[in-house]
Amino acid sequence: MEWKIKSFDELDPHELYEILRSRAEVFVAEQHICCADPDGEDYRSLHVFATENGRVTAYLRAYAETAEKLKVGRVLTLERGIGLGKRLMEFALGALPGLTGRRIIHIDAQLHAVGFYEKFGFVKASAVYLEEGVPHVDMLLEFPAAVGRV
Repeated sequence: MEWKIKSFDELDPHELYEILRSRAEVFVAEQHICCADPDGEDYRSLHVFATENGRVTAYLRAYAETAEKLKVGRVLTLERGIGLGKRLMEFALGALPGLTGRRIIHIDAQLHAVGFYEKFGFVKASAVYLEEGVPHVDMLLEFPAAVGRV
């Protein structure tokens, strides 16, 4: 398994196709979320992903929400129960603050995943709301002020 972080312009066509394929597989086919997944944010995002045998098996994207806040979304793994989501978050949280200089990470967490994100230090920052018909809650993780760009 190979872990990567790339800007949109750094993605090769195969990687982009596999990212969109995995997002469709999880969010559309599995979770029945009916929305325009390519929403324009991919262009300004860092794409954090793992590949295995040509498939994107774990993925998230992150982009600047404010001068101090990074928005993380589209978090997925193709296999569950094997620790892949944990490895994805550890890799992303270990790299993104230093790469971006952002001290706060914001996630619109699906309600069923709140406990997962809490294990990494995220705290709830909103009441429950519906996004594309799925219950969500805003969650934040703040890093020490010493975190800066690498």
